[in-house]
Amino acid sequence: MHGKLLIIEGLDGSGKATQAERLARALSGMGRDVRKVSFPNYESDSSALVRMYLSGAFGGDPGDVNAYAASVFFAVDRYAGFKADWGDFYRAGGIVIADRYTTSNAVHQCSKLPRDEWDGYLEWLFDFEYRLMGIPAPNGVVYLRMDPAVSQELMSKRYHGDESKKDIHERNLDYLRRSALAAEYCADRLGWMAVDCTAGGAMRTVEDIHAELMQRLEAEGLL
Repeated sequence: MHGKLLIIEGLDGSGKATQAERLARALSGMGRDVRKVSFPNYESDSSALVRMYLSGAFGGDPGDVNAYAASVFFAVDRYAGFKADWGDFYRAGGIVIADRYTTSNAVHQCSKLPRDEWDGYLEWLFDFEYRLMGIPAPNGVVYLRMDPAVSQELMSKRYHGDESKKDIHERNLDYLRRSALAAEYCADRLGWMAVDCTAGGAMRTVEDIHAELMQRLEAEGLL
């Protein structure tokens, strides 16, 4: 017996944490047994290499750490969370809502590779995390589609204009643009549920995005 694993994915500033929290609250209000988790888990020792990487300890550009090495940093953190935190809950039939997951490796590490290597990398990634490491594959993935320039602007507002607070992903607009292209490819190839965060050149409200997200998940039989 096992439960469901639903992922909220998207670029920085797309509202992943907010939508994951809203979804968890909605399902709890429906009487479902639900847990929300977030990756990386910065409060856990398991994220030490992730924190070093994002802070620039291995180089100030995301490409200074190759896609496969960086993938392992994030995968180990997920494995630790599954083993020590939410695995038993999931196996007992609970619904787990994750703000980021293996899907984030797909988006952010594909962007470091030539386009003709993306398929090979994705095959390696999912085999590595889901089969070899043994963490569960998601039942559904919601991709919050966001313009990279808007994402960068929201990040600046989050840090009140202090660029030094951004990690090596957040401060690199070219990297965010490549990641957006990779995300679009992954969403199409892997069947992710894409939800636009903007309409008519403006940000949609949190409530509007949540309502569409719930409607789409219900239509897919995932609630």
